[in-house]
Amino acid sequence: MKFFVDTADIAEITALVETGLLDGVTTNPSLIAKSGRNFLEVVKEIADIAHGPVSAEVVATDYATMLREAEVLRKLARNICIKLPLTMDGLRACKALSGEGTMTNVTLCFSANQALLAAKAGASFISPFIGRLDDISQDGMELIADIRLIYDNYEFKTEILAASVRHPAHVLAAAKIGADVATMPAAVIRALANHPLTDKGLEGFATDWAKSGQSIL
Repeated sequence: MKFFVDTADIAEITALVETGLLDGVTTNPSLIAKSGRNFLEVVKEIADIAHGPVSAEVVATDYATMLREAEVLRKLARNICIKLPLTMDGLRACKALSGEGTMTNVTLCFSANQALLAAKAGASFISPFIGRLDDISQDGMELIADIRLIYDNYEFKTEILAASVRHPAHVLAAAKIGADVATMPAAVIRALANHPLTDKGLEGFATDWAKSGQSIL
């Protein structure tokens, strides 16, 4: 499974890139607005830091303006992935951009039928929002499973990008089902490494080593 971080925080992205565990970045207008900086400048800086796809979202809702915005965004860097809403205009824009070889991420997916349309439009990624479905008492993982089955049935190349990931249990469940990517806050990525028995074991090793009076250096 690929790990993307869902943030516009440059420091967080840089720290995760240095671990070698990060495969890409997802952003949205809301995340970048929190930085208080120019939208295009932030996207360009993220793309320069990250080694994998960087999803940059259009804000237009009509087809023609989406394409104009996409043209500006994809000129920022070669690893820019144009993020588009799952609407008919968004799908039309996805088809046009994918046909030109531009990476696309169709976002705000809440049903398997929507995911099927995105795959037919040639999306590089489909972003089902599992946490938001859980919030309204629907099963986000059931959606991931349905999409995985449909895509495998027809050998669609679109990658399933589990989004709205809230905690490590979401990551584990999505990985077991076969999601290709999980995008999550930096805190969730770090939490994947945490376990109380790991901490307890390290504490014991440190105590025993101190008692030995030895040094490696």
